[in-house]
Amino acid sequence: MAAHRELTPDDVLAILRRRFWWILVPSIIFPIAAYLFSMTLPYKYTSTTLVLVEQQKVPESFVKSVVTDPLQTRLATMQEQILSRTRLQPIIERFGLYKDDVGKVPMEDLVDRVRKAISVAPVRGADFGVGFYISFTADNPRLAQQVCAEITSMFMEENLKIREQHAQGAVDFLANQLDDAQRRLNEQDAKLAEFKKKYMGQLPGQEQNNLALLNTYNSQLEAVTQQLSRGQQDRAFLASAIAQQAEAWKSQQATPQGALPTTAVTNLQKDIDTAQQNLVELQSRYTDDYPDIIKTKHQIAELQKKLDESKKVTQTASATPTDTKARPEPKELQNLRLQLRFMDDSLREKAQQQARLAALIRDYQAKLQMSPAVEEQFKALTRDHDTSLTAYQSLLAKKNDSEMATDLERRQQGEQFRVMDPPNLPEKPTFPNKPLFAGGGLAIGLAVGIGFAFLFEMRDKSIRTERDVEFYLQLPTLALMPWVLQPGTPAVASPNGDGRASRLMFWKRKKAGQKAEAEKAQAVGA
Repeated sequence: MAAHRELTPDDVLAILRRRFWWILVPSIIFPIAAYLFSMTLPYKYTSTTLVLVEQQKVPESFVKSVVTDPLQTRLATMQEQILSRTRLQPIIERFGLYKDDVGKVPMEDLVDRVRKAISVAPVRGADFGVGFYISFTADNPRLAQQVCAEITSMFMEENLKIREQHAQGAVDFLANQLDDAQRRLNEQDAKLAEFKKKYMGQLPGQEQNNLALLNTYNSQLEAVTQQLSRGQQDRAFLASAIAQQAEAWKSQQATPQGALPTTAVTNLQKDIDTAQQNLVELQSRYTDDYPDIIKTKHQIAELQKKLDESKKVTQTASATPTDTKARPEPKELQNLRLQLRFMDDSLREKAQQQARLAALIRDYQAKLQMSPAVEEQFKALTRDHDTSLTAYQSLLAKKNDSEMATDLERRQQGEQFRVMDPPNLPEKPTFPNKPLFAGGGLAIGLAVGIGFAFLFEMRDKSIRTERDVEFYLQLPTLALMPWVLQPGTPAVASPNGDGRASRLMFWKRKKAGQKAEAEKAQAVGA
């Protein structure tokens, strides 16, 4: 009846009391059977070693490690490499593992057995960064110890190899990157040098210098121009003086010996005329005894005498043949011509200096005009050069750090494994665990016994409680009657010993009376 309604704790206890033996018997049989079965299984021995992870001996602030992979990741990688067939098959052959199955079972299956026999687990209560256990299970305790030691050695060697490979790989990679960075930096250096050579004097920062030089050259050009102008004036004056003296010399050379030059004669005649005019003016105001009149007359007489002598000499020289041999120029005239030649050379130098200063001024004016465009190009080249230089310096520093880290790994001063507890020689088997088998058998026996108890209870159709009556008859309970025996009625024991059978008879009689009344009503209606 338990399958048709919700069970209460009292119902569960009643079922357990009724089905006690169905639960007890399996709970005894199954543990005994499991224990006996464990005695038939072959023994397995497990050897375990504790490997601690020692951190880098040199502080990270001095030498930074290039191996950045988490230890758990590296352990997983090492475990996959060590548990590969190429690494496990030599162990099987060297230590004679599963020698009874060699040649009968495929090598892949034997390698799988070895993999399952190997266990890598972190230290209890910590992670792999502190340490880990390596275990190996075999049929022989000595064999388990030897194989565990071999696998531990493989882990330690593989860790050193992986760390050194990572460090050397980082060094090689950085070396290649450094070569590329150096090549790019050399290209930028060449471009920058070529640019500076091409635009020398127009580079950023030289504007003020160029402007100062431009002002200086302008001042020099103005001074040279003024000097050239004064020099040209002086040359014109000197050339005029030379021309006059040359003309006078030529005139003197053409005049006979003792005769006055033509210009002198002309000047003498002018002096006589001037003196005569002064005499006339004095005579109009004074008498002939006046001193100035006497002096003027005496001056006119001397001038007229010189003029007459010059004319006489000229007439005499014209009557006689003249000497045609040329005479050298006077020394004064030669000095003047030498000064003129020096002045022409100086003026020529001044003109060249003026042209040179003008060209420099035009050059610096062009440089100042081109400065903004040149500055923009220079900034672009400098920016690229600085970027390449920064990248090169960064890679160089990283390469040096990587080389130190690699040397640290070679000296085994970095992170490494240290065997804290060597592989032990197991003294008792780890499999089978007989108490565990017995406990498992007890749990299975209890589960089977309880399952049988509830199965039989579900299939039982007996009515034992008033709830069963209400469920089947669909009628409420009006009263409870004790168990009463009629004279001559055989004694019927209550199934539960609590008077519930009497109530069951009451409900059966009530149901029979209701059925009779219903049949009588049908007969009357008919």
